[in-house]
Amino acid sequence: MSLIRMREAAPDFNSIALVNGCMKPIALTDFRGKYVIMLFYPAAFSNLCPTELHAFSDRAQEFRTVNCEIIACSTDSIYVHTAWAQMPRNTGGLGEMDIALMTDKSMKISQAYGVLDEATGMAHRALFIIDREGLVRQITINDLHVGRNVDEALRLVQAFQFTDEFGEVCPVNWKPGHKAIKPDSAGKEEYFKYAN
Repeated sequence: MSLIRMREAAPDFNSIALVNGCMKPIALTDFRGKYVIMLFYPAAFSNLCPTELHAFSDRAQEFRTVNCEIIACSTDSIYVHTAWAQMPRNTGGLGEMDIALMTDKSMKISQAYGVLDEATGMAHRALFIIDREGLVRQITINDLHVGRNVDEALRLVQAFQFTDEFGEVCPVNWKPGHKAIKPDSAGKEEYFKYAN
């Protein structure tokens, strides 16, 4: 397995994704200039995965307003993605999706990102935030039984973008509009003077 490190280039990929119901080629380089959330999930037709994919898809436009796209990826084939997307949500299907569903049938993408479970051939439940220059800024890998948090993913994208633009650091629970810390002794002193 690879070991992905912060602020190193995210592994590139070339694959096929289901985008707005159509099969299209997809590569990480297509998204240069944007933030990307790479959302690995174990398998189609499972119990937990559709809850996450629905939640991220339903809020995809919020991510786009901050120049971020979401790519969901599993080791299922593109035909499995298509069949699952054709099932209605109320039967455990995906229904119409507003995010790309990328196939990793060869398992090379999951392996490159270090999230492939070799024993099962499935990806772990992992989330990567990749910045507009293609660098990894955040990695989360959950146990298979616990889903991720869309609000936290969006908050993290906004926080990284804030630090990129202003060079300040974002303290615990920072959200847009909250006070950040200038990264020097005076900034630290000023922040803590008013923080308590």
